[in-house]
Amino acid sequence: MPSELVHLELSDHVATVTLDSPHNRNALSRQLVGELGERLSTAEADPGTRVVLLRSAHPVFCAGADLAEAASDTGADGPRQLVSLQAQIAGMAKPVVVELGGPVRAGGLGIVGAADIVLAAESVTFALTEVRLGLAPAVISLSLLERLSPRAAAEIFLSARTFGATEAADMGLITRAVPDAELASAVEDTLNSIAGGTLQGLSETKRLLNRDLLKRIERDGEHVARRSAELFDSEEARAAMKAFMSRTRP
Repeated sequence: MPSELVHLELSDHVATVTLDSPHNRNALSRQLVGELGERLSTAEADPGTRVVLLRSAHPVFCAGADLAEAASDTGADGPRQLVSLQAQIAGMAKPVVVELGGPVRAGGLGIVGAADIVLAAESVTFALTEVRLGLAPAVISLSLLERLSPRAAAEIFLSARTFGATEAADMGLITRAVPDAELASAVEDTLNSIAGGTLQGLSETKRLLNRDLLKRIERDGEHVARRSAELFDSEEARAAMKAFMSRTRP
């Protein structure tokens, strides 16, 4: 049986969920996404937990889709799993704080978009690279289009350029960028502030904040999952993914 890719620690009203899949830089394999959903469910059910912290055990937070897995998958179950994960994060009664100490690419930004508060070190970079692989950020658009202005979304979706944490904060993708040396203390302060809330206060406030996001996921989730599967299975995308994985030009 494969080793555990996502860990959970419960302590002092905080559930810490840690991504730990170094062999593929926390790419969104079915195992990782499935375990992440399970850990979040456990954290939500824990009566002592007020807030969930999601972080990485390694320098990269998430490299995006697991292309090796996607190349051999022709169904929509994988995209549906990521739709469900975004809905779970946004719909949890307990706030989810993401700590970004390293880069995030493509599908990993769906986790960022669905989270309630995202703190990033200033050195962190982001990129939505789907267009370079014959794909579109279909599934993660569910959460990202709720966070970004239409102009910002168009520019970063279409250009696939890399941008930094300060710009990400300016466009609404993350909550705040802080100096690298101050990230841990900023996260601790945020967790302590949230943990001072009551369960009812936190859950009802999340309900207000994420109402429109959850409506979008319910309305469009199945459509974007199916479209994502079609794109991954297309001749153009398969050639581009093969070229990318072999580090050659398509």
